Amino acid sequence: MRRSFNLLKVLALGAACLAAPTALAQDFPNRPIKIIVPAAAGGPTHITAQMLAEKMQASLGQPVIVEPKPGAGNNLGAEFVAKSAPDGYTLLFATTGTHAINQTLF
Repeated sequence: MRRSFNLLKVLALGAACLAAPTALAQDFPNRPIKIIVPAAAGGPTHITAQMLAEKMQASLGQPVIVEPKPGAGNNLGAEFVAKSAPDGYTLLFATTGTHAINQTLF
């Protein structure tokens, strides 16, 4: 019984390895990526996100747009990203405010 279970695990691993090249062959990104910054434009968070976007654009070959969405203690920007399509084209430039402080504050 134990041998057949180990054989089944090996076969499952082999099937996963065969499926991996098709998953990697997807065309991503094929449209602009948007980075949401939940802070005011011109601040250190926004400037850091702009620098990251420049490096991403050069690496990925697609436009990377930085969009500030300040307000409500960074919750407006975080909520916008949480409600966006889960396709990897809308990213959140998170800070300690959005992911640590707001958990207990709100």
